[in-house]
Amino acid sequence: MLDKKHLQNFGLQFITHSPVARECVEQAEAVLRGGCLWVQLRMKDADADTLIDTAKRIAPMCKDAGATFIVDDNIDACLAANADGVHLGKNDTHPSVARQMLGANKIIGGTCNTAEDVISIAPYVDYVGCGPFKFTTTKKNLSPVLGLDGYRNLTWQVRSNGVNVPIVAIGGITVADIDDILSCGPNGIALSGEIIRSADMTQKTAEIIDKINRHNK
Repeated sequence: MLDKKHLQNFGLQFITHSPVARECVEQAEAVLRGGCLWVQLRMKDADADTLIDTAKRIAPMCKDAGATFIVDDNIDACLAANADGVHLGKNDTHPSVARQMLGANKIIGGTCNTAEDVISIAPYVDYVGCGPFKFTTTKKNLSPVLGLDGYRNLTWQVRSNGVNVPIVAIGGITVADIDDILSCGPNGIALSGEIIRSADMTQKTAEIIDKINRHNK
């Protein structure tokens, strides 16, 4: 289970989007300055050595900021960088296997698109990323779009089955969507392109965190 520190960090999750190490590091630096307390390193087209090197550069930055650091897909990179955990896609290592490899003290997140997905992996994960909310260009092989009704129904089904794993909404989300999404049941928001495409990533991050905090009051 996520401990108190990581739960406090949960509102905004930022996901890097570049195969270039320098760009991922700069993105992480910018959002950390803006107050983001959860960074996921995603470098889909990078080789293993580049991913591990980049993870090792970002990990101490997150530690200094008191932020949670997650590596996408790669358990070896998570361990090499002593990251807080790993996020696993539906076609990656199964969370049950990852839990055996990482033990109880690492965070494991899983990608889900349906309530059945969530319920099936809930015993092995600390949170789930559910999406996409709508079409997004930052992810290939997109699952069916959920929309607000999808989040509402998914959350109801999951909670009705006694599963309380935190749910993070992801996929094509803009600032204007945040209040509506959080009102439908998800516990947090994951953003990538909305922040990266902004003129000032640090300022944009601060604005988004303020919006989430005001919603949660």
